[in-house]
Amino acid sequence: MDSILNKLTEIESAAVGIVQHAEAEKSILDEKYDEKRRQFDLELEAETQKQILAIQDDLQKKTSQILSSQSNESLAQINALQKEYEENHTLYAQKILRKITEV
Repeated sequence: MDSILNKLTEIESAAVGIVQHAEAEKSILDEKYDEKRRQFDLELEAETQKQILAIQDDLQKKTSQILSSQSNESLAQINALQKEYEENHTLYAQKILRKITEV
């Protein structure tokens, strides 16, 4: 009977040792996975920031191009109006004077 009891005690001790070893291994694996997840998150955040900056740069370039184009178009329209005024200001003045004298 004592030998059976001793054997069961040995088995229980071995089982407890196995469980403790498994818990220690699990803890080590948890730490490794936590570190890998943290690294992944950092890399993902860096890549996301890189893409955001690229999008912002592209948007800035496109906005500058649009504003430059609009500015050029505005200048062209102003120049066209200025040219028309220079060519026709005498005619405009005469029409204004005629209207004033008619009233």
